[in-house]
Amino acid sequence: MKDTTEENQTTQKEATSQEFLFGDQVAWETIDPKLKRQVLGYDDKIMLVKVAFEEGGVGQMHEHHHSQVTYVESGEFEMTIGDQTHLIKAGDSYYVPPHALHGCVCKKAGVLIDVFSPLREDFIA
Repeated sequence: MKDTTEENQTTQKEATSQEFLFGDQVAWETIDPKLKRQVLGYDDKIMLVKVAFEEGGVGQMHEHHHSQVTYVESGEFEMTIGDQTHLIKAGDSYYVPPHALHGCVCKKAGVLIDVFSPLREDFIA
């Protein structure tokens, strides 16, 4: 039988960010011309992501198995979760349960701070 202890430790190490990440040194990933993100810290259980939207930017409707909590740092967004849509602004937050269909339209340029559990492996692949 193959010993996978070393293999598991390597996988866990690969799924962990550095302890300190400085925003001005973390690359932005362009999602589309009006949307970009920074992955700001993670391990296999949790991930922090900063998402910047220009006015008119769209977070397409989607679902995933992760729990998500988001804080609106700035701007205004028309946010849909399931069959509910609300205008949210700086200081607001929302929770997306696993597999809930959700998405947003940016009404005023702004930034969302997303926390996912477990990490979004597709964001670091």
